[in-house]
Amino acid sequence: MSRVCELTGKGPMSGNNVSHANNKTKRRFLPNLNDVTLQSETLGRGVKLRISAAALRSVDHRGGLDAYLAKAKDVELSDRARKVKKEIAKAQAAA
Repeated sequence: MSRVCELTGKGPMSGNNVSHANNKTKRRFLPNLNDVTLQSETLGRGVKLRISAAALRSVDHRGGLDAYLAKAKDVELSDRARKVKKEIAKAQAAA
């Protein structure tokens, strides 16, 4: 399982540990990923995603998963999130 947020595309970054003696050793900064089930009002069901804590706050701020995916760019989304976005658009067009 890759360490990449399914909504924002946020992944690991690299940098240095810097000691008090100013010695530098390589390290990785991993995103704070959580397995969550977000509810879609349009589909009427939950969607399981692995997203960062920052993305979870963004989803809440925009007013839910449907509103977030409507504004999200397809390039940033994972294949699973892109599929859910397409399902939501199809359901909204039918309604």
